Amino acid sequence: MMIDWERVADLKAEVGVDGFDEVIALFLEETDEVVARLPASGDALQVGRDLHFLKGSALNLGFREMAQLCQDGERKIALGAVEEVDLRALAALYRKSKAAFHAALAKTDAA
Repeated sequence: MMIDWERVADLKAEVGVDGFDEVIALFLEETDEVVARLPASGDALQVGRDLHFLKGSALNLGFREMAQLCQDGERKIALGAVEEVDLRALAALYRKSKAAFHAALAKTDAA
């Protein structure tokens, strides 16, 4: 499952219906910025920090597969294998997760 909808429901309950859209927009804006710079970064330490941030954001948003890919990347970096981290695949998964997330929310809002 790409998105953990139970986590999304929990987030909505935590921040309230009124604050949900604002929180989601903030998470996605910050995540967009980090994902955009990932492929350009050659610094393993910075990539590790970025993956850690992205993992946290992904977990908060319910982007389960993305969080797992970030965690796998963090492990590879810890082992000194930054070249094994496929940052382009991570960026593509983020875009796919974000699109699925927006599509599902749009259906919910329309109902």
